Amino acid sequence: MNATELWQRYQKWLYFQEGLGFYLDVSRMRFDDALIKELQPKFDKAFADMAELEKGAIANPDENRMVGHYWLRNPKLAPTPELEEDIIKTIEQIEVFAEKIHTGAIHPPKAPRFTDVISIGIGGSALGPEFVADALAPDFPNLAIHFIDNSDPAGIDRIMTQLRNRLASTIVIIISKSGGTPEPRNGMIEVKKVYAGQNLDFANYAIAITMPGSQLDELAKSENWLARFPMYDWVGGRTSELSAVGLVPAALQGIDIRAMLEGAKEMDEATRVADLKKNPAALLALSWYFAGNGKGEKDMVVLPYKDSLLLFSRYLQQLVMESLGKEKDLNGNVVHQGIAVYGNKGSTDQHAYVQQLRDGVANFFVTFIEVLEDRKTSSPEIEPGITSGDYLSGFIQGTRQALYENHRDSVTVTIPQVNPRTVGALIALYDRTVGFYGNLVNVNAYHQPGVEAGKKAAAVIIDLQKRVMEVLQNEKIALSLEAIAQKAGASDQIEAIYKIVRHLHTNQRGIVVQGNFGEPSSLTISAN
Repeated sequence: MNATELWQRYQKWLYFQEGLGFYLDVSRMRFDDALIKELQPKFDKAFADMAELEKGAIANPDENRMVGHYWLRNPKLAPTPELEEDIIKTIEQIEVFAEKIHTGAIHPPKAPRFTDVISIGIGGSALGPEFVADALAPDFPNLAIHFIDNSDPAGIDRIMTQLRNRLASTIVIIISKSGGTPEPRNGMIEVKKVYAGQNLDFANYAIAITMPGSQLDELAKSENWLARFPMYDWVGGRTSELSAVGLVPAALQGIDIRAMLEGAKEMDEATRVADLKKNPAALLALSWYFAGNGKGEKDMVVLPYKDSLLLFSRYLQQLVMESLGKEKDLNGNVVHQGIAVYGNKGSTDQHAYVQQLRDGVANFFVTFIEVLEDRKTSSPEIEPGITSGDYLSGFIQGTRQALYENHRDSVTVTIPQVNPRTVGALIALYDRTVGFYGNLVNVNAYHQPGVEAGKKAAAVIIDLQKRVMEVLQNEKIALSLEAIAQKAGASDQIEAIYKIVRHLHTNQRGIVVQGNFGEPSSLTISAN
């Protein structure tokens, strides 16, 4: 297309939501009218199915549960008065609790105010709060936040060492739906021991965010923790940021959670419109479908041109890949669906992987995230009439054009500034988009059997390690890997046993190893 034709296409496909100051440009995706005509019946079904979803239809048959994260930002949509009341009450309780923490009405036994908060979670219980904290936390937050989002001992040590002189004024949030998920459970146990090491009663510092009646809920109740907030079975981890999972950490930092909810609510309303051209989530789903031929054949590269949105690509990585990465469709056919997501930020990537994006393998499409406001104050001139923000704007426009000229498609999402309303709107936009796209390609966007399989496989290794140690402790002589495997009833797991032994030996965990680790068959192992 020439410049005039591109301008006409831009105007034809530009979406603008005035209340949020939100723009979506899909004009640089090369879909045509024939594809839109082909997909129209699927979109009609997607609009109808999404409406049923919001009314409380069972969307996750694996677990026989509803999917109701939309109700979190508009409780009136909840299918029962009891659910509506519970959502409203929880938000109010979060606000009251945060206010009492900020004013010192609730304070630690050995300090006048809480100064810090540790948030312990995994997956959506970590990525959402981390993204929001990075995007929206004030320069001097009411409480500084720190995340333990892995079972890495060195990572836990790093956080606890940083806080060793402020532990007596640090709240700990444990986020786990069941209370049995290993990563947050492990983090809780380790942190609890550090508090005990400083003669601090953990219960005076601990908050549980979990399902009522869960293991964690019962523990928090029995030990009289500082507070408990609910998680719901109808909210999946990757769509939980606007539940207590994300709202409690945000409120403690001083982020306006009502504004986040209002922004999400307004975007939800925009994405309910049953008209492709007037629905930004439907337009995004169309773009994703076109880019990957409805089969995820191209990756999504997310480039936010704002430092505070750096973690948006990580947040979207889980939301998109966990929602859409499925082996089978709803009819049981093997389809291996999904869209791989990666990204960093602009204009950093002008000097990183944009070279490959323009000239290398064309196995991707780009999502540019543009922020119109440069900064809160006026900008100095870098050269006559030009500011740093002008350069940033030039970089995003120039990269978009350079990619298009070399047949690399892109979408551009534009917001006026990074604030709680616009961040809430972005979260809601992509919540809906994965739902629409999942409908277009006939997969269940609301379950995650692959994640569960990984958890089960990890549990098998832990069980095997226990059996290996039991064998070694019962034997009086050193054993080969093969002998250990046989006595442990795991003759087909010699490689796993080798890796267990290597790990235990490296960490001085009660075994003696003779031989060369580079030659596994030479090893003999005994209990220390």
